[in-house]
Amino acid sequence: MKIFFAIFLLLCGTVQAKPFADGQPEAGKKLFDKHQCNSCHSAKMGGDGNVIFTRPSHKVKDSLQLEAQINACSLNVSDALSAQDKLDLAAYLNKHFYKFK
Repeated sequence: MKIFFAIFLLLCGTVQAKPFADGQPEAGKKLFDKHQCNSCHSAKMGGDGNVIFTRPSHKVKDSLQLEAQINACSLNVSDALSAQDKLDLAAYLNKHFYKFK
């Protein structure tokens, strides 16, 4: 019985909620466009700014790193981004580029 309970706890611990489930990807896309995020990415990548998300050497490897990168990039935005804005951006980027589960 103890082994069954231990296995049950282990399995329960591995179940995670979908990252950015409370974010709205459509709102994130509007913010991405409004703040011209891709203009900075294009300058860094020398062309198509979306390559920043899909290049083999991209920095973001999981949902926590995506959150950290959005926080860092938000310093480039003249308007302060709310926590919900950042969540929406993360949901948009995850849906269209990263696909973290």
